[in-house]
Amino acid sequence: MTKQYKIIFIAIIFIAFILRIYGINWDQGHNLHPDERAIIMYTLGLSFPHSLLEFLSVNSPLNPHFFAYGNFPLYLLKASSTMASWFDVSFSYYERIALVGRFLSALADIGTLFILFLISRRLFSPLVGLFSIAIYALSVFPIQTSHFYAVDTLLTFFMSLTLYYILLLTKKMNRKTAIFAGISFGLALATKASAVVLVVPFTIWIGIYLYQHYGISKKKKSSVSLKNFITVCTCIFISTLFIFAFTQPYAIIDYQAFISQTIVQSHMTKDVFTFPYTMQYYGKTPYIYELKNIFLWGLGPVITMLSFFGIFIFFKISKKSQKECYPLLIIGGFIISYFLIVGDFAVGWMRYMLPLYPFFALFAGLTLVSILKRIYSKKRLYYFVSCLLAIGICIWPMSFIQIYGSAHSRVIATNWILSTIPQGSTIATEHWDDSLPLTSGGEYNYVEIPMYEPDTKEKWNTIQARLSQADYLILSSNRLYTPLQKLTDCNKLPEGRCYTKSAEFYKNLFSGGTNFKKIADFTDYPTIPFLNIPINDQSADESFTVYDHPKVMIFKKTRNI
Repeated sequence: MTKQYKIIFIAIIFIAFILRIYGINWDQGHNLHPDERAIIMYTLGLSFPHSLLEFLSVNSPLNPHFFAYGNFPLYLLKASSTMASWFDVSFSYYERIALVGRFLSALADIGTLFILFLISRRLFSPLVGLFSIAIYALSVFPIQTSHFYAVDTLLTFFMSLTLYYILLLTKKMNRKTAIFAGISFGLALATKASAVVLVVPFTIWIGIYLYQHYGISKKKKSSVSLKNFITVCTCIFISTLFIFAFTQPYAIIDYQAFISQTIVQSHMTKDVFTFPYTMQYYGKTPYIYELKNIFLWGLGPVITMLSFFGIFIFFKISKKSQKECYPLLIIGGFIISYFLIVGDFAVGWMRYMLPLYPFFALFAGLTLVSILKRIYSKKRLYYFVSCLLAIGICIWPMSFIQIYGSAHSRVIATNWILSTIPQGSTIATEHWDDSLPLTSGGEYNYVEIPMYEPDTKEKWNTIQARLSQADYLILSSNRLYTPLQKLTDCNKLPEGRCYTKSAEFYKNLFSGGTNFKKIADFTDYPTIPFLNIPINDQSADESFTVYDHPKVMIFKKTRNI
């Protein structure tokens, strides 16, 4: 890279890092991300065994007994929080350990930025690399997930790193590169099981080798070349297995729990009724749902359109000479296979698509370079288009990042409750969601309404009885009322999963048809800077809003039932 490119590269990294740590304590220490909270709870209970025998035991204090994710993120958080506690002991406690995890998440995403540049430069040019990482630095969803410690940024980093090493192997096979490829693959698997999709690009790489050596001349090549290939494959396999066993040992030692929990997670990807909180995905249209959320929220319309145009450029370049297209086949094969597999899941959390975001940025970078090169000689047009694209790309991330510059909507609601609702009042809250107020600063009575339970007569007798005791009803997000209002077609839904009465209850509640009247709501929408125009993103996938900027509604009883 030239000196000018290096300066631009450093500037992009700096901006990306600031965007990812800005407002890192976005929930003011309340740990409001449920997946992050689960990881923290299981991490806090870990300790180092006193003996090898204890380490090898299923009941080892190092065994988290939690395999919804890989164990490596838990061990990384434990080690990092322990080191951070040398400077401030509070970083090893529940209230502040999340800050350590979020900082790790931000660093992992910056690592992905580095890998994206290396991949873009190897496939195309340093210029494409700079445009690609600039796009990724400004992409909203990577910025948001960097504010959570929920394994996704770690997974994306290790998957991207593995792909980079596979690209290196297509150019020159050696044991060192193979070992590093195995290490990164093993760490990806120990972060989340979905990294197994990387088997596809590995398989494509093997196919490329076999085609190069046996598919063209139809004659067997040198046995030395074959021996080297087998050695390289062996290095990858052994290093992957070793690192996985080292960073997730209880997948082997406590294999029964690992297998059973993995099966449950796998079942969730096929059946939206596996857990109450996955019912929101009933009726999801595979692929379209994912693309819609990427287009509207994850990247925004401008970057997404640039990415789509970049796909055509990418595959057009792939039609060049066979040697030049081999690396593109590996990247393209990964993107297509990952999207086809994960996009077909019954559930559609936006984070599932995060490993593809670096490549969306790559496609967008390709488009930008192509556009600007074509008009470079026309200076006025060049500067006009450049400014227009820059504004279009920056509007959405600058609007979104503002949510981290103000207090969380649940914290604001908590302060309002403590100052407005009389002590001793009875507050009704929904189960399977965070209840308010968040702190114990007030003396209130609480009743819980079980809205996810099947719509039986017994359920509604219970709800009516509890609401009759309540003075206030608080909905701390749309986590329940949005999906339950969609589950009303009893002819198509499984038994016990039709919620016509629940949908009617919410409809009446929001329209003022119950004995509860809305007296306050708290939102923190992304807001277009300077114009101060809020962007209502409540139609996005629930996971995009419910953690860091949910909508809170408070209702007061106006009359007794």
